[in-house]
Amino acid sequence: MRFPPTWAPALRALLLAFLSLAASLHAQGPPGAAEVRERYVKREVSIRMRDGTPLFTAIYTPRDTTRRYPIMLMRTPYGVAPYGADAYPAALGPWKAFQDDGYIFVNQDVRGRYMSEGYYQFMTPYIVDKHGAKDVDESTDTYDTIDWVVKNVVGNNGRVGTWGNSAPGFFVAAGLPDAHPAHKAAYPSAPMIDWYLGDDRHHNGALTLAQTFNFLSSFDQPRTGLVNSYPARPTFATSDGYNFFLRAGPTKNLSQGQLSGKVAFWDSIMAHPNYDAYWQKRGIWKHVKNIKPAVLTVGGWYDSEDPYGPLRLNQSLEEMSASTKRTFVMGPWTHGAWNRGENDTLGVLKFGSRTGTFFRDSIGFPFFSCELKDRCSKALPKVAAFQTGANQWRTFDAWPPKAAVKTPIYLRENGSLAYAKPTTPSAQDTYVSDPARPVPYTSQVSFGYYQLYPIEDQRFASRRPDVLVYQTPVLDQDLTLAGPIGVNLQIASTGSDADFIVKVIDVWPDMPMAGRGGSGGMDGFEQLVKGDVYRARWRRSLEKPIPLSPGKPDSVTYELHDVLHTFKKGHRLMVHVQSTWFPLIDRNPQTFVPNINTADTSAFRAATMTVFRSSTKPSHLVLPVLP
Repeated sequence: MRFPPTWAPALRALLLAFLSLAASLHAQGPPGAAEVRERYVKREVSIRMRDGTPLFTAIYTPRDTTRRYPIMLMRTPYGVAPYGADAYPAALGPWKAFQDDGYIFVNQDVRGRYMSEGYYQFMTPYIVDKHGAKDVDESTDTYDTIDWVVKNVVGNNGRVGTWGNSAPGFFVAAGLPDAHPAHKAAYPSAPMIDWYLGDDRHHNGALTLAQTFNFLSSFDQPRTGLVNSYPARPTFATSDGYNFFLRAGPTKNLSQGQLSGKVAFWDSIMAHPNYDAYWQKRGIWKHVKNIKPAVLTVGGWYDSEDPYGPLRLNQSLEEMSASTKRTFVMGPWTHGAWNRGENDTLGVLKFGSRTGTFFRDSIGFPFFSCELKDRCSKALPKVAAFQTGANQWRTFDAWPPKAAVKTPIYLRENGSLAYAKPTTPSAQDTYVSDPARPVPYTSQVSFGYYQLYPIEDQRFASRRPDVLVYQTPVLDQDLTLAGPIGVNLQIASTGSDADFIVKVIDVWPDMPMAGRGGSGGMDGFEQLVKGDVYRARWRRSLEKPIPLSPGKPDSVTYELHDVLHTFKKGHRLMVHVQSTWFPLIDRNPQTFVPNINTADTSAFRAATMTVFRSSTKPSHLVLPVLP
């Protein structure tokens, strides 16, 4: 298109205006940055730890100096961007209410990440006996940072709260032991607590293959000097994780391929398949004794990344720090979702209320207001949990609720579940598990974690011949479970190793075509409530694996993570038993090898699995039934 010459001045002016606007927007930063800039003054400092290591720290102080403010400290391996003394972020704090109310915000790159010096460790081990300035861990770094900011940041009121979600949540939890006197409140949100027993990297020691490979492909890349950015996550030839990892073959092929010699922590995972000293010393939950700060621990029932951390941390605080002021919250959320959004729905599920807004307004913000500003309008509950299925908030004096009754429910004939123990002396079900055709964990195309798999319709799995399906009759009254679900499987295999995945499922009733209205998507919906894996090699000890004797009966006993869920009248409770869950979990070769991470293709073989359901070998679950 050719424009008339008379248009040239107007076009030139329009272009200049556009460029001026673009430059202005770039200078102001992301949306919201102008508001932060207007209300806060930023400075960047390096704070030296007791061993002399400087940690890069960004400090945002309110421009209003007529009053004193508490400090909100967030320590992170993900960077405290934007970098530069005149570069401002879109928001400060856990959510905007903190920014509006007035706090001093301190954000810090942890050791060895981005602009901080030193060596970065995943889940830095806590040093129990410290003998000098060289003995440093996350508790000492948190202490030293707090000590510096309360002494050097003008206008603070001498009180500090720590906060962070996921990996930053680990740094909050790791900063609890030996806390600084000014450390008054801590908010570990979806904290990583033990990367072998649960959370991102493993489920009961079984490798979370897709997510671990996907995450470490970019996060653990080595840096050269101090950097304010890391390489972007690499792209792969397909987004179909099931096909990608199946074509890749055994896990060792990934170590020799895309990750060969590039990712130190991946190599460590490969070298430590058992719960040895490497993993044991990284379990921060073992060290939360006599904690002084008030603690708000929060997690999501449907968190696909760190479902274990909040539950394990709360349990340890209950056992080791009974006098600590604390509140424990579990809601119907995915990973960290409670920090943003209304959360009145999740996928096809509808909760009937704005659960995220409720948490932030009624628990999260009041917690810090009380501990750091003495604005204590009401006492917070010790436990607040959202009861899924019934869609209501409940409060308890302890978790799991003391009223929950452990109730066995047995795998029975014809795919049934019953509270009555089997009477038949010999009964069993079998299926063939083939590592070459593993059961997918999701029906969706996903490379890492599919975020909604914890609530996904399980009909795709129910229809497979290598999945055993058991279910109750239609319930004639509501059934509420509150706490961990016990699994006791009496099994045998023609192989010398095996995985057993158990899933608890809420089966919605069928809906006649004429009566569906707007709820047609829930017709016969098989909603996953909770599921997890256990590897038979660790049935006696996570530290010392032993093989199965082919064909010989044995047992596998473990727990599924906690739930607070109501199976409504008219629904059914269903149980799946299977031996693959791919690529959420790596494949078991089904022949015993010292280290599955280094197993060759020849080790992977199909095997026939037997699940006994007889009077002498009664496979069953233990339901925590809330009267």
